[in-house]
Amino acid sequence: MSKLDELIKELCPNGVEYKELGEIVKSQRGKTITKELIKDGDIPVISGGQKPAYYHNESNRKGEVITVAGSGAYAGFVMYWDKPIFVSDAFSIECDKSYLNIKYIYYFLQNNQMKIHSLKKGGGVPHVYFKDMQKFLVPVPPLEVQNEIVRILDNFTALTAELTAELTVRKKQYSWYRDYLLKFENKVEIVKLKDIATEMYRGNGIKREEVRETGIPCVRYGEIYTEYGIAFEKTKSYTDENLITNKKYIDYGDILFAITGESVEEIGKSTAYIGKEKCLVGGDILVMKHKQDPVYLSYVLSTENAQKQKSKGKIKSKVVHTNATDIGEIEIPLPPLEVQKRIVEVLDNFEKICNDLNIGLPAEIEARQKQYEFYRNFLLTFNNEEIYALSKQASKQASKQASKQASKQASKQASKPKI
Repeated sequence: MSKLDELIKELCPNGVEYKELGEIVKSQRGKTITKELIKDGDIPVISGGQKPAYYHNESNRKGEVITVAGSGAYAGFVMYWDKPIFVSDAFSIECDKSYLNIKYIYYFLQNNQMKIHSLKKGGGVPHVYFKDMQKFLVPVPPLEVQNEIVRILDNFTALTAELTAELTVRKKQYSWYRDYLLKFENKVEIVKLKDIATEMYRGNGIKREEVRETGIPCVRYGEIYTEYGIAFEKTKSYTDENLITNKKYIDYGDILFAITGESVEEIGKSTAYIGKEKCLVGGDILVMKHKQDPVYLSYVLSTENAQKQKSKGKIKSKVVHTNATDIGEIEIPLPPLEVQKRIVEVLDNFEKICNDLNIGLPAEIEARQKQYEFYRNFLLTFNNEEIYALSKQASKQASKQASKQASKQASKQASKPKI
């Protein structure tokens, strides 16, 4: 019998009490701070995104706290912090630690993330307010049970974090290798895109309501950020060709640039179309035709040097723009076609090893995440008919993972040279 199983049977023989979130936690709005008032520091400023908006030298929350993004595309996004932070366009949640484990509340809210997102209000800029969350019914078992659930879920998240960190290192290694391979150390001609482009033109708007599951393939600018990598053959979206006026098409080898975005650091993200089907291209996309290897161009345009040129002179705001003139001024190394093709072969093989979602670390991370979400859901719904069996399984899984991590750490320590 698992420890959680024992605790539930001993401390919750008649089930678990439910209470409204507003009864058991306290919420506090953040303090608006503009970019001009930010002073250099290492304290995260929590606003409307999935990560800190800036870093400041002052905090307005200390200790363990939960934050919920207040507005914007990610309004309602929940985060947990155990260090000083500055809460801006968000609100924080704290609780009485003698009665509640704040991490337990965080896991509960994370399990209800979709429900929180559904509370968004407003037109152009959606908002989420705590008053709309305070009626959430929270299962409140004794603190000992909360602590054990947190321990189990922490083990799941620790393993996923370890795998994600390893994948991040591999991707950084790949990015370094790609950039190194594409520097050429001034041994090849450096050209501007406008000098190798045979044509540049903008796509024409394809509205969201005009997207279909079948029809003619089409590309919308946001998909360049979210769906397409270095190159793609098949589109995510389709549309009815008869709905679109002033149609703009792309052909095999065309380079597509997203000329509108939310981030200076990613503005102008590009991809190569290597499909053979007739394809429509939507607005806020710049199309570049050329006579080079399209995948080589896409690789060289994804380097740190190229991205710096794309971001040059751009100002951080809710919407960032670039244009054909700025894109045309980007300088890239251009070896002969046969060299371009050999480089593509090398980078394609390396990228497949690093990024293929069907093998290796990414697949394991995805599996662990699904496993974590499954147990989190069941451990926090407190269906007393099922919780006993599932808690036993979850504890066993968590113990195995903890044992593996301990064994791995011990092995690392043993392998270190003794001085």
